Amino acid sequence: MVSRYARKEMLDIWSEQSKYEAWLKVQKALVLAWHKLGLINKEENDKIQKNASFNIERINEIEADTKHDLIAFTTSVGESLGEEKRWIHYGITSSDCIDTALALQIKSALRLIIQDVETLIDTLKTRAYEHKATLMVGRSHGIHGEPITFGLVLANFANMLKLNLKNLKEVLDCASVGQLSGAMGNIAHTPFELEGMVCKTLGLKPAPISSQVISRDIHARVISELALLASTCENIALEVRHLQRSEVYEAEEYFSPKQKGSSAMPHKRNPVLSENITGLCRMIRSYVIPSLENVSLWHQRDISHSSVERFVFPDSFITADFMLARLTGLIKNLVIYPDNMLKNLELTGGLVFSQRVLLELPKKGLSREDSYKIVQKNAMKVWERLQSGENVRGLFLKLLLEDETLRQHLSEAEIKECFEYNYYLKNVDLILKRVFG
Repeated sequence: MVSRYARKEMLDIWSEQSKYEAWLKVQKALVLAWHKLGLINKEENDKIQKNASFNIERINEIEADTKHDLIAFTTSVGESLGEEKRWIHYGITSSDCIDTALALQIKSALRLIIQDVETLIDTLKTRAYEHKATLMVGRSHGIHGEPITFGLVLANFANMLKLNLKNLKEVLDCASVGQLSGAMGNIAHTPFELEGMVCKTLGLKPAPISSQVISRDIHARVISELALLASTCENIALEVRHLQRSEVYEAEEYFSPKQKGSSAMPHKRNPVLSENITGLCRMIRSYVIPSLENVSLWHQRDISHSSVERFVFPDSFITADFMLARLTGLIKNLVIYPDNMLKNLELTGGLVFSQRVLLELPKKGLSREDSYKIVQKNAMKVWERLQSGENVRGLFLKLLLEDETLRQHLSEAEIKECFEYNYYLKNVDLILKRVFG
């Protein structure tokens, strides 16, 4: 299970202890608000703030009879107090406490995830600048396209994560809402201002309106943003998996001295971390549908959402936290093979420069259609030789220099100039600056 390896900070947020501590924070904030409004005297407020506590074993024992977790909790808290216990949970309903406390947990968990993403972006930035001039072939449809650099690949992933980060910060603000609106959301049993007072104490905003629960579209958005983040992370992991394939071998997960790749084949060095990350991302995304389905509840509420959320929030956040930490370590320690990148870049005999040649011909007065025909005709000859397994190194340039039609428009020097790698590096620094600032 992921929880075996997950960070303690995230595990603690979703522990049973932390859940009840959040419930108690809400109850204490409620008592404090009632005190400020004049209902509860200073002595009783002070006693509750100082002495109110709970016992998980006792809560479980009470719940076995009551079949109601919130009542079991408030009963346990009451046992730690004297007559002042009558003010615990005064004027509110179960979801007022539970949903507001859940907002505190979500807020803490999102802050950790945001830190994780910022660390991953910083790691990608470091490695992007390290490899800003490390040439490699760009691929579309898995087929060689044009020269790029590995730094650009990493910067693109970082830019995707920056959007994830922006969205996570927005959803943090959106989800940082509480409610103390009563059994049907009509704020009938408390002064209107009490809800805002309690939320302010807790560092939350009051939901503008709630029924008996905070609208679950907020929670669905939280899980959806985690799912989008997971998709970005899987994109990174998938790139590593492709680059580590034996036929490509341009990058490789760090393989420690005592590591084993296969129980049967001693030579194996597998991209196990990125494969693991891919699987974790699938699990995170799997919680989007039940979260969306939680939005539709009967009338002012039912509890069909409750059982779902007991899985969704802990599992999504703990898995995301673990996945981000693992991906950050993977990128930090990723082994890059520039020589293999260059070898693969030259694998197709210079075909990666075809557009460069194409763009020179219209400058000489040719139509784009005629220019395309000239370049493609020679490119197809290279593909034919590739199919037979021939070494085609330098072949495309050779064919172009021998093409009489092409030579009527471009000199030998002009054609050779089209095969210079520096042409593709001229704006790399500007791109990185635009991504990272």
